[in-house]
Amino acid sequence: MLRESIHAAFGDEEARDCRRASDRIRDRLVSANVRHHANDNISAFIEEGEMQELMTVVQGRMLEVLRALVIDTDADHNTRATAQRVAKMYVTEVFRGRYVPPPVLTEFPNASGLTELMVVGPLALRSACAHHLCPIVGKVWIGVLPNKQSKLIGLSKYARVCDWVMSRPQIQEEAVVMLADALESRVKPDGLAIVIKADHLCMHWRGVKDEGAASTNSVMRGDYLKNVTLRRAFMSLLNRHRR
Repeated sequence: MLRESIHAAFGDEEARDCRRASDRIRDRLVSANVRHHANDNISAFIEEGEMQELMTVVQGRMLEVLRALVIDTDADHNTRATAQRVAKMYVTEVFRGRYVPPPVLTEFPNASGLTELMVVGPLALRSACAHHLCPIVGKVWIGVLPNKQSKLIGLSKYARVCDWVMSRPQIQEEAVVMLADALESRVKPDGLAIVIKADHLCMHWRGVKDEGAASTNSVMRGDYLKNVTLRRAFMSLLNRHRR
């Protein structure tokens, strides 16, 4: 069925290449000795046209999963196009942060010499648990202490970076660090603080099925590690935003 799906999309000659799309990308990563875990961005190793090929391969594999679950996708009108929908969702939506370059951010010089605490949030967090591929949904708060040499970015740009990092299979403890790395490298502040609070559907939907459980993680860098007063000011502003 994978062969049929690829053939329908690309024809005989193209299908031969398409079947190897995942392997071609993986070979490049392995040759360059580059890690490609679930939450890594691999966009630099994807060539033009391969995203569509990759999506077709995922579609074929997803169809195999549905049939392994003994679902008659030919007769069942509800699941007839499920493999295609899931492939498109994974590659172009919920795991998009793996396959596309970081968002282009318009940066502004700190012309006014701003050095006061700034809090951004709550920003929407949408991700997926790397263990079960169940949704993670929550909020992100970001505290920035700029210096006179910092690059300033607009409010929407924080949301774009957050979405780019989170749109991958993640573990929340690692996601908060990856987001901090992405923002710190662009803004270069004296201090950076991030708090994430999220619900994990891998706990709500399966396992203990505890709907009241949520996970909170934080990362503090620069002056936030050294200055207790600054940390308290950030947490105070964050708590006001939560109400």
